Amino acid sequence: MSCSRREALAALGALLAAPSMSTALAHAQETQAADVLLGSAATFQAARLRGEVSAEQVLRMALDRCKGLGASWRAIDCLSDTALAEARASDERRRRGSLLGPLDGVPVFAKSIYDMRGLPTSASSREWTRLFPDAVPHDAVEVARLRAAGAVVLGKTAADDFAYRGNGTSSHTGQVLNPYDASGQRTPGGSSAGAAVVVAGGMAFSALGTDDGGSNRIPAQFSGVVGMKPSFGLVPRSGVIPTWPYLDTHGPLARSVVDAALMLWALVGADGEDALSHDIGKDAMRALIPSNTSARGPWQPAFSPDALRGRRLGIVDVHAPRAQMSTESVAQFERALADCRSAGAVVDVFDAPVTRVNVRERFAETASARGDVRPNPNSPAATANALYRYFARQGVDARAAAQRGHAAYRAFYDVLPTDWTAFEALLSAPYEQDAAGVSFARSREQVVAQLASAMRAERLDALVYPTMPFPAPLAVNPWPDVRTPLGYGNWMGLPEVSVPAGYDSQGMPLGNLSFVGLPGHDAALLAMAYAYEQQSRHFKPPAAVTAR
Repeated sequence: MSCSRREALAALGALLAAPSMSTALAHAQETQAADVLLGSAATFQAARLRGEVSAEQVLRMALDRCKGLGASWRAIDCLSDTALAEARASDERRRRGSLLGPLDGVPVFAKSIYDMRGLPTSASSREWTRLFPDAVPHDAVEVARLRAAGAVVLGKTAADDFAYRGNGTSSHTGQVLNPYDASGQRTPGGSSAGAAVVVAGGMAFSALGTDDGGSNRIPAQFSGVVGMKPSFGLVPRSGVIPTWPYLDTHGPLARSVVDAALMLWALVGADGEDALSHDIGKDAMRALIPSNTSARGPWQPAFSPDALRGRRLGIVDVHAPRAQMSTESVAQFERALADCRSAGAVVDVFDAPVTRVNVRERFAETASARGDVRPNPNSPAATANALYRYFARQGVDARAAAQRGHAAYRAFYDVLPTDWTAFEALLSAPYEQDAAGVSFARSREQVVAQLASAMRAERLDALVYPTMPFPAPLAVNPWPDVRTPLGYGNWMGLPEVSVPAGYDSQGMPLGNLSFVGLPGHDAALLAMAYAYEQQSRHFKPPAAVTAR
């Protein structure tokens, strides 16, 4: 099944063909659905339970926005032709009083590197789309978990080719545009560009993204939404075109911390196909929604606006490079810290033993002390094996498929051998046993223990820093040469929640505040991020959305 933009829009026309109704009634329902789409999933469910709106109505409105704004912003990779049936099935469950939980009937998206049964997986690459035009037979494990929770998966969002860069530049769909920039020149960030844009634009309540060095958190800031990188391994990656198995972390983008939490709630837990996944932190995430909640709700996570009261937050100076930030960005960051203090937190400088400056040195030192090989999260063998297993999961000849895609994939993952014979020799060895990867994992455990010990000594509950120290640049320009701790978070496997913190004088998102915790503390981190969000309340939809 092909999925060109022209075909996707044609499919939309069929999906939006509604039964006849009076113009006034249709307009009233569309207005109500539009308002619900700009709220939270919890608000949507409450409105459904009151009989004020249906999943089908909201889905049609979401698809209408995809057809208009989503297409103009180049945020959509491909749309599902089963979404309408899924919404109707959810409405039938509501009528029977048997909703599956907080995500039942909720419109969501997945990034273009996720497998979704019945659709091809483009990887946002024109060449990959040519090489692998056929629909895949299985959902990625995360997509399957969302469906099991009743979510309506509208389709896939555009990204950088193979999720490799941070600009939102796809050779398949074109440069994704920032929804807040009327000139169409600024980047929305990437690589999860389309995922952030569809959420900011009210086309879905949340979207699945991936993060190896900032790919969820960068577009979260540049596009003015919440982005999360969970603890490494808390969300399994089976059925997704791989990047770096020892860094790759999947998580939600949403307009609110509540919706990010609801999506993560459905995703967490080990999967047998991904031996690097685990259950550490799963129980705390699951506890956010009481297990004895009835099929008629309510489904609000157990968050409190007082969750920051008495909490201690640390600032690592090198992670907040004020001297290199603009006056406006520094002022915005200081306002965010003031909001945390107003919510009851104590915010102080933290002299961390491991920072973005020395993290690689610390990993190498611990490996040397163990007599281990040099740690390498970008090990060619691990990535080659992950690609082989990705194809094997589809039930195809994985070796032949890897050979077909080798040149296109290797053009981005350039640590891989250019010669097919050399690449083929790396395919079969399980990445969980890769010597450089295993050494990296061992070093991660030891270095995180150093950080945890120092945080305990200072009685710190979390760290905070500006997600990015500058707002969205022009898509065609080089970025400012200001280092960020985003890659540090991936090396350490730390959970991080990035929350909108304000806008500039032109209405562009100016910055996000990141809350960073120790592995397994995802639920507690979300609670603190929620309390900050309630104090600041900075999200505003793009003008193009509210003007329609």
